[in-house]
Amino acid sequence: MAAQSTRTLWFSFGFLVLLTTFVLIFAFISTRTSPQNTAESLSTTSQPANITSTTTTTTTTSTTTTTTTTTLPPNVWVDPRSSGKPWGNTIDGLLTFRGNPTRTYYGRGPVPTTPKVVWKHPQDEPLCSTSLVNEKPREWCGTGWTGQPAIFERGDTTWVVLGSLSGNVHFFDAETGSSLIPDFPTGDIIKGSVTVDPDGYPLVYVGSRDDNYRVIAFDGDTPRELWALNAYDFGPVVWNDDWDGAGLVIDDHLFIGGENSQFFIVKLNRHYASDGLAEVDPQVIFHERGWDDELYEAVGRELSIENSVAISGDTLFFANSGGLIQGWDISGLRSPTSTTIDYAPHRVFRFWAGDDIDASLVIDSEGMIYAGVEYQRDTERAREVGQIIKLNPSKPKSPLVWNIHARGELDASGVWATPGLHRDLLIVPTAPGEVYGIDIATGEIRWTKQLRGVSWSSPVIVDDVWIQGDCSGRLYAFDVSDTTVEPPELWSLDLGGCVESTPAVWDGLIVVGTKSGYIYGIG
Repeated sequence: MAAQSTRTLWFSFGFLVLLTTFVLIFAFISTRTSPQNTAESLSTTSQPANITSTTTTTTTTSTTTTTTTTTLPPNVWVDPRSSGKPWGNTIDGLLTFRGNPTRTYYGRGPVPTTPKVVWKHPQDEPLCSTSLVNEKPREWCGTGWTGQPAIFERGDTTWVVLGSLSGNVHFFDAETGSSLIPDFPTGDIIKGSVTVDPDGYPLVYVGSRDDNYRVIAFDGDTPRELWALNAYDFGPVVWNDDWDGAGLVIDDHLFIGGENSQFFIVKLNRHYASDGLAEVDPQVIFHERGWDDELYEAVGRELSIENSVAISGDTLFFANSGGLIQGWDISGLRSPTSTTIDYAPHRVFRFWAGDDIDASLVIDSEGMIYAGVEYQRDTERAREVGQIIKLNPSKPKSPLVWNIHARGELDASGVWATPGLHRDLLIVPTAPGEVYGIDIATGEIRWTKQLRGVSWSSPVIVDDVWIQGDCSGRLYAFDVSDTTVEPPELWSLDLGGCVESTPAVWDGLIVVGTKSGYIYGIG
């Protein structure tokens, strides 16, 4: 009888343990598969307490800095700690705009100390073409915003791949500037930066104003178009058909936003055919409009996605020309099958800055977002929020950590360049050429520097050297080894045309294009 009671007791205890375990697992799954704070995330009515509405250009408003560290599972899409580091371990190089998914990697040194032009491409006539602006033909030359080259090692050769305003994708030898294979012609200009496949496939991903975002193979004597996503394949299209952003390729998925105001997730299905050449079989597994009705009501139809999407943790971030910054949970894409989505991507963060955001968002190792905002609409919201902002997306009700007002002439001030992170410093060029060095913790402006010309070129920082272009035609290098003082100029080089593009640095070489029509190798 006693034995029977003991068995009954142990059975009851075991049942309670099993039941408790089941409840805990169910609670965890429910948390992971439910949209995070949906009501809070979609709210636009709550305002941070310390936003100012002053129009003074250098006014800074700071709130007390709060650092929130979230423990993430090891299998997130992008480890936040990869901020500032090269992406992947298969291909050695700078493979996309700003080098990695958080848009914070700038290349590999050394940086030239006594720079000179070691090659120019082409040697004769400049790279130019004609494209329509408001139905009128206009000549475009060289490279524009953002126009950063990809530089990477392939076999015994260092390759340079970039698109130009001539409408071509170019494939150069980094040592000589000569063509490795023929150019790939598109039907219109290429303004944005290319992305080279990070997993070793000989593929480049690039958009053109001819409506198409392409996958191009470069493993033969001539480049081959494998696939194209047309801006009108999915609707509604509320702005235009250009593609300025540089896509991200992670785990056989392509993430890209377009000026058609949609963002896309594509399962690439990369493979090699029986002849050994690379092939893809892409499927658009998710697309969504990059705006909502509230934004459309506030700003109208200028809602293009011109920046390059960024990813940190399991969240994809982007902004649009309506000034809306969004975060989308993409954890459901991590499926064991090629096309099945466990649950659809869903929006978990919304912040309206009030004006056009073409610059890419930058994300630090703690998941904080830094954004540069243009000043073209003069909305009340833009005057409140400012043009340089730091956001904490883990606090969707009040994400604004600090803000800086950088307003001057309407439609000719604010920020077009993507901010640069360097240790405890944020470097932000403004359109008129004034550059701010900002304490990332407090939002304090530590120093300002005035460049000679308009600056849309994004800063690049390698080995404590900040490299910057402007539209006076100069490329500068500044010493930022001491982030607390105004950086002294190390050198400047006159390239004879507006440097609107972002330079690329690799092993002692700087590659950058100008709007005069030429690409330069500087060593």
